[in-house]
Amino acid sequence: MKLICWNVNGIRAALKKGFADFVSAEQPDILCLQETKARPEQVELPLELGAYQTYWNSAEKPGYSGTAIFTKVPPLQVTNGMGIDEHDSEGRVITAEFPDFQLVTVYTPNAQDGLRRLDYRMAWDDAFRAYLLHLESQGKPVVFCGDLNVAHHEIDLARPKENRMSPGFSDQERAKLTELLDAGFIDTFRHHHPGTTEAYSWWSYRAGARQRNVGWRIDYFGVSKPYIDAVQSASILPEVHGSDHCPVAISLA
Repeated sequence: MKLICWNVNGIRAALKKGFADFVSAEQPDILCLQETKARPEQVELPLELGAYQTYWNSAEKPGYSGTAIFTKVPPLQVTNGMGIDEHDSEGRVITAEFPDFQLVTVYTPNAQDGLRRLDYRMAWDDAFRAYLLHLESQGKPVVFCGDLNVAHHEIDLARPKENRMSPGFSDQERAKLTELLDAGFIDTFRHHHPGTTEAYSWWSYRAGARQRNVGWRIDYFGVSKPYIDAVQSASILPEVHGSDHCPVAISLA
């Protein structure tokens, strides 16, 4: 089973930049999207995507945030949000239960310039970790994916020294990701590629950053530790354009 995750930075914009061609070529069994920036009725999907059932969680604020899951595998059930009013108005979480695992796609809030939203971000990270552990306690392993808006270690961004304490590379955000992994989850890309450098999933639009590969790895697939043997491969697809992020993928046995 092939799973792909992509922050599309606006699904309507991505559709004009080859999104459907990419999906048709890759044929993922499940595709998870972040930052869709649209309600489903605003999006006209081309016929070639007709094989997918689609599930959307849109933000209350128009044109902002939002997530979606496109799947060829019928889910047993789908729920939006974490069940916490404080965190569920921005369309950031969708959970789909499948026979062998629970799948969560997430678009983690950005701490923003000057770390002005850091306190909220810390509360979010705690709530999300608790939510994943609650799902896991129901008896199935958890697969989570999305834009976590944090580069975990210095190897995960091109210029760590210059960006220390910037949004997405603050000590606090990095520590929260460590807490999440220590709670029983594995970063699949680092598991399969422990020493790989210059492997990024997001690049600023400024100063030709993508052409020079001055990027950050902030998009992840994580799995419950007991499920890691089912992950046959984990990859980043930097050759795919259409967003300031590129897709990330895993293959499950």
